[in-house]
Amino acid sequence: MRIVRAESLKLLGLPSAWIAVVIGLVVSPAIAFLNASTTVRAIENGTRTVPGGDAGYQELAFGVLGAIVLGVVAISSEYLTEGEESAGARQVTTSLTAVPSRRRFLAAKTTALVLTVAALATVTTAVTLTVTRVVLGDHAASLTADTAPRVLGVVLYWVLTSLLAYGITLLTRNGVIPLTVLILNTSLVSVTYLLSRVIDAANYLPDLVGARMFLRDFRSSVQIAPVTGGLVMTSWVIAVLALGVAVFRRRDA
Repeated sequence: MRIVRAESLKLLGLPSAWIAVVIGLVVSPAIAFLNASTTVRAIENGTRTVPGGDAGYQELAFGVLGAIVLGVVAISSEYLTEGEESAGARQVTTSLTAVPSRRRFLAAKTTALVLTVAALATVTTAVTLTVTRVVLGDHAASLTADTAPRVLGVVLYWVLTSLLAYGITLLTRNGVIPLTVLILNTSLVSVTYLLSRVIDAANYLPDLVGARMFLRDFRSSVQIAPVTGGLVMTSWVIAVLALGVAVFRRRDA
């Protein structure tokens, strides 16, 4: 626990980590407010009858950007130089001096990341769903009631996404590649979604299949149950992490 606490403090001591937390806390509620307001106006104008079944949840798929950044900086920060007084040494050298066992070091760092992202996802989900229901008002009564399983799905999705980013960064030792690929795919143009429109197998890529854990109105020719989606995404993450850990343990710091 001492090492986990140290890694948690190290992670939350990074300015970029706090930027990620702010992104995670702000993006989803803000989009939810705009979407819910638009839905209310559409209902009042008679162009829509009820909110979509994923109201409040689809916005959380964008807020996962904060989890991605946390996953990347948790490991990429280890490869930054510590300053002139350290003769250009990197943080990872100091970390492995304090914790010589690479297995224990990664276990503690991974646990710290999981706990941080899980807490962030839980708070953000609660705020986002509250904003959605407050803005929708009486129209929120038409939303589905399976809240607990879907909230659990959101939290698991955020945690697994952060671990995916973390694993890719372990492989590259650089945060630019995973940040660029994952953020662009999540926020601007979802390449995986476009690919799924022409290739059914693309529905089993980690970001798409994982979203099935909490999205119900998913437009796709392939039907995937929430539990199946969670298991498939978990398998992807385990594979990437296993490869990343194996490479980290064998190469020079």
